[in-house]
Amino acid sequence: MKIVIYCLLVLSVLICSAQKRLVLIDQDGSGPGGSNQMAMLSLLQAPQVEVLGITMVTGNAWRDEETLHTLRMLELTGHGNVSVAKGAVFPLVRTERETQISSALDGKVTWLGAWGQGPMTLVENNGSVMPFTPDKLDKHGPYAIPPLSEGMPTLKPIDEDAAHFLIRQVRAHPHQVTIYAAGPLTNIALAVSIDPEFAELTQGIVMMGGSLNPQTDDPEFATSPRHEFNFWFDPEATHIVLRAAWPRIDVTTVDVSIKAPFTQKMLDEISKSQSPTAKYIAAWSQNRYYLWDELAACAWLDPTLITRETVEYMDIDLSHGPSYGDTLTWTEKLKPQTGVRLVHAQLDLDLPRFQKMFVELMSR
Repeated sequence: MKIVIYCLLVLSVLICSAQKRLVLIDQDGSGPGGSNQMAMLSLLQAPQVEVLGITMVTGNAWRDEETLHTLRMLELTGHGNVSVAKGAVFPLVRTERETQISSALDGKVTWLGAWGQGPMTLVENNGSVMPFTPDKLDKHGPYAIPPLSEGMPTLKPIDEDAAHFLIRQVRAHPHQVTIYAAGPLTNIALAVSIDPEFAELTQGIVMMGGSLNPQTDDPEFATSPRHEFNFWFDPEATHIVLRAAWPRIDVTTVDVSIKAPFTQKMLDEISKSQSPTAKYIAAWSQNRYYLWDELAACAWLDPTLITRETVEYMDIDLSHGPSYGDTLTWTEKLKPQTGVRLVHAQLDLDLPRFQKMFVELMSR
């Protein structure tokens, strides 16, 4: 009898260890290549993970163009079985016109995403940064589709909208799914607002967003240390999501992201592989930049990549002035009595291990 019980216990452990971790990806999928697409591939390529679906939100580019880039990426890399749902086209409150007026009154921000591409920064091999404007992100209206350099997809998005798709998947797998949100948080805020139990039925949320005090000479952050695009683009959505009842909130901040560049050496290593994913990246991910979203994905896959974090209360500035959309944080002693939640804000990483892990994932 003892032997039987022991064998059953061993079998149970083996079954549990074989179960894949479930994740829903919410992303602003500008492309081809680039951080948004490579971040999704980090999770799609991970053998221990099942991606239940991808939801698209306007951010770095407009939703409809992002959807086509993402569907084409899935085709080219052999992940065409993953469902893609279209989400929010516009933020909840912030508008492009209001942002234009704010720019005239308070000064410009470096990156406007879909609203008009300002300068970004290119990471050189020596670690320095210089401005560049990506030609792939030319300004156009929300429903216009420019020619896709990688070709149009034959895959189609599902008919269900992003918010209801997210809710349906979480309710189908209660307390088993992690939400990976690496763009503006509009879709997630809508899901939380539609279903008040949505957040607490997950295992937690992983976000690329927020900025505390990044140590850098990159002008985008050196002069505005609390500004970060994903949180800024839809502050009201960020506010809703940060206050929801998640079992755990992990935030990959600017502070840690700018320590993780995509180098030419990494691209060269990936390009040696003949896998469909490596060929896609070799063809379309030529711009060397920070691995924002990829780090958020890989840190969820292996939390030991993060070597330093701070656990603080976090929210967003909703005052419609110069600091609208800036990250707010407090300690336990100083926090307001307004329902703010604790987050695990990442600050530093084991860079060599992360780079090795990312190259291996892209080369599989």
